[in-house]
Amino acid sequence: MTSGIDSTPAGVQYNRWNEDNVNLNVEGSQSRGLGVYYKVCTGSMGMVVKVAGALAALVSVYIVGYVTGYYVHRC
Repeated sequence: MTSGIDSTPAGVQYNRWNEDNVNLNVEGSQSRGLGVYYKVCTGSMGMVVKVAGALAALVSVYIVGYVTGYYVHRC
């Protein structure tokens, strides 16, 4: 055992950061579906989509309840 920091640790290699291999193009590396998700589900457009979805779910539950109530209480 040596005290301090070893200059050559066993089995570990350190390479310098190569600026030519760095890809900072985040938009190009994303899939198309993920881009659509960020456009539709975030921001003000995302809020509009969420409100429209909630309203559609509420109306569909109301219609199912109305039809069910009609056939249950038809006698």
